[in-house]
Parts: sequence; structure tokens; C-alpha cells
Amino acid sequence: MALKVETCVAKHLGDRTEQQDRVALFGHPEKAGMLLAVLADGMGGHTGGAMAAEQVLLKAKQNFEAFAPLDETPEHLLAGVVKESHLVIKLTRFTSEQDPHSTAVVFLLQRDRADWVHCGDSRLYHYRGNSLVYRSPDHSLVGELQRKGRLNDAEALVHPHRNVLLSCLGSEREPKIALGGVAPLIGGDSFLLCSDGLWAYFADDEIGTVLATMNAREACQTLISRARERAKGEGDNLSLAVIRLVTVAEDASPLH
Repeated sequence: MALKVETCVAKHLGDRTEQQDRVALFGHPEKAGMLLAVLADGMGGHTGGAMAAEQVLLKAKQNFEAFAPLDETPEHLLAGVVKESHLVIKLTRFTSEQDPHSTAVVFLLQRDRADWVHCGDSRLYHYRGNSLVYRSPDHSLVGELQRKGRLNDAEALVHPHRNVLLSCLGSEREPKIALGGVAPLIGGDSFLLCSDGLWAYFADDEIGTVLATMNAREACQTLISRARERAKGEGDNLSLAVIRLVTVAEDASPLH
């Protein structure tokens, strides 16, 4: 049996006047069997957040196209995207009147493994079937209070300071670089990258059920639809990327 990859990226303006989320999926220009998913949630006033998020996508694409897996580790590639995007975003302060910042989630898929990095409160989820294997920890005040046992999930969603980040790209502090990975990959593995405008409306098990029972496009449509309904006219920008691995017969199209 072989593995086939299903992918879909999507975003929605929500109830905001400007879209400051960015999300994209890139295939490697020379090496089959590799792809990069990138998601960034920009912050920083009118146009500033969008500019910061766009820089994350541009830097990720540039570095991925130059990635040589025989000479460079996935960790080096992913950490470099965060570090270099952070520097570029900081430099834009000198050429604009904004104070741009961004979160980042970058996901690298190869034939035999997946690796990722995140900074901020945009998330990466890994499910095997409908079971949660990994969820990235939020670099936020509320996330830290949860880790210390001072808030539960329900309290975190309504905390007045739930949008306060402890680490992001473009701030005075160096960004926190949280790396992860999994190998080998099997059929039934699903990965979700998403901004807080999406995950704020879901429990982990509901996301797992959606990813396990729907194809990538249907999963994106369902998650956006439910998030918009639950936002009740007060929703943030939302963005997501879904990557699903499906077992197929050997003569079918493999992971590419």
C-alpha cells in the first residue's frame, strides 16, 4: 500500500474589515514528495499585520525552494524561517508607521516524515485517525496559565487577556522557536494548521472527527462554517490548512 496526500488551504475575513491572516501551500520546485504549508496571523494596526504575515510566507517560500535535504536538516530550515522572518518584520518598523507582528506555523512534509515549527498562538494539530497525537502549546498568557493549572479550557476561551502573546515575530524579544516532528507517517495521519480565529470555537475531539471522516476540502468547509456560525457576528479573521494522508493501492498516485 502507498500513501496519498490530500491538501486544502482556506481563509475567511470573519467579521473584521481587513484580512491579516495568510496561509499557503508550496510544492518544492525540484524535489518530488515534499511540500511546505505556512500559516501566519498578522497583528499591528491597519495594513501592518497583513504586511508582517506576508513576510512569513515570502521567507518560507524562499527558504523552502533553496532547501537541500542532503545538506540541511528540517529543523534548520524551519528555525531559519522563523528567525529570518522575525528580522525582516522588525526592519519594516523603520520603513513604515506600523508596529507589525505575526504568529507563524510552518509544516514540512517529506516522504517518510513530517516536521514543524510554531511561534505564537496559531496552532498545529496532529491526529492519527480521530485521536489527537499532538497540539502545539500556545505562546500566550492564557496558555501559560493553563500549563500552570490556573485555568481550564473553558475559562481560557473567555479570559479577558486571551489575546496577549508571550512570543511572536517582530517583537523586541527573540521569538520562541518550538520544533516538532513525527516519523514514520501512516495512513490516517492528519495535520491542521490554523489561527486562533478558528480553533477558539472547537474542542480537540470535534476537530479530530472532522479530519477523520471528511476529505481535506470538506474538512475546511465544515470547520469554517461551524466557526462562523459560533462566532455570532463577532468572529476574527480565520485561516487553516489541512493535510491528510490516505492509504491507497500501490498503483494509485502516491505521496507527491
